[in-house]
Amino acid sequence: MYDYYDYYPSDIYGVQRNVSYARVLHASPDAPAVDVYVNNRKIASNLAYKNFTQYIQLNPGNYNVRVFPAGRTTNPVINQDINIQPNSIFTVAATGKLNNISLYPISEPRLTIPPGRVYVRFAHLSPGAPNVDIRLPDGTTLFRNVGYRQATNYIPVTPGTYTLEAYPTGADQRVLYVPNMTLKPNRFYTVYAVGLAEGEPPLQVLIPLDGNSYL
Repeated sequence: MYDYYDYYPSDIYGVQRNVSYARVLHASPDAPAVDVYVNNRKIASNLAYKNFTQYIQLNPGNYNVRVFPAGRTTNPVINQDINIQPNSIFTVAATGKLNNISLYPISEPRLTIPPGRVYVRFAHLSPGAPNVDIRLPDGTTLFRNVGYRQATNYIPVTPGTYTLEAYPTGADQRVLYVPNMTLKPNRFYTVYAVGLAEGEPPLQVLIPLDGNSYL
């Protein structure tokens, strides 16, 4: 099972190269929908598990991020500072179960895509799941030994439709099957594994179009 997003957001206008951009991903499997505040300014309301905000423009510097259960403004479940570097793009993921939830900033580097290629990488955001290898059905390994709260480097691949399989590192019992994943040329994708390897909600992936595709 996976959620797939591949579009250039229509509400991104006036992109500036001298500022940075960040979005928030709710990846905590047992946390409620949340409101997100950056330096006391609300940037998201009722953000549910598996959902992303739009990218927001930020000047470089330190920011305080507070995350509250939706509709509340006291006792945040996250109160954390993050540093935004100049001319950068980030997805800031709320990760872990509710009792130890925290932010994990994931950089989206600006790279030159080779002609006729697409960049893809894998991010492991499933608490309690083992390190995994990501393979193709023919046995080709794309990413090895990826641990919790780790994101791989991007690799260039040929555009097309792929099936991905996740295996615990060193084992041959498949834990995740992702069929019919279409990767279009001249784009950046991160395959985010979220959920729980054992329990509910189940392990699945989210496949958004990363901001370095269009910002």
